[in-house]
Amino acid sequence: MKNRSRWGTLAGALIATSVLFACSSSPPPDGPPDRTAPESSRSSLSNISSMLSGNYQGTTPGNGLRLDFSTLGGRGGTRFDVFVTAVGRYRDRNVRRVGLLRLETQGRTVHAVYVPHFDSTVTPLSREAMRFSEDELRSACDLYFAPSGDGFAGETRGASTCAQAIPGAAGKWTVEVDPGGIRIRNVESGETLRFARTK
Repeated sequence: MKNRSRWGTLAGALIATSVLFACSSSPPPDGPPDRTAPESSRSSLSNISSMLSGNYQGTTPGNGLRLDFSTLGGRGGTRFDVFVTAVGRYRDRNVRRVGLLRLETQGRTVHAVYVPHFDSTVTPLSREAMRFSEDELRSACDLYFAPSGDGFAGETRGASTCAQAIPGAAGKWTVEVDPGGIRIRNVESGETLRFARTK
């Protein structure tokens, strides 16, 4: 049971980065900028997208994971697509997980949806980077980020909403993102993972 809890913590790490498509196997085509979104919404999206880019390294004991965020594109300041790779070692397990994180404006908040690739060999340069099977789409995990301090904070919405996207990610998780790092915390156990930005 304890090992499952630890594996759940790893799952939470990817959520931070951790979160797309509701029912389609390919994203809608990019169009002209959406000028209807309020400036504050576009600013929040731009800020969190900037923070969720580049590389992060685990800093807590037993956390040898590296999180890589690669921007795949966006739409007029109202949407950003980010390819997420979690690779390295977590406690006694070698890990490689990949997926797509879509960030979209939702009023003052930013809606983040993570869709996993069950094939961990997919990369940001693969043709499959933004194509998903029905099973992958059904496993999507989401949360809402709101401004908090110098960054943003959000919480997954249910006990099992992300368990299919990331095995073991049962329970609620809080995710905090700021210019220097990412913090993921299991609401029930209090177990916390921290990642520091490396570039």
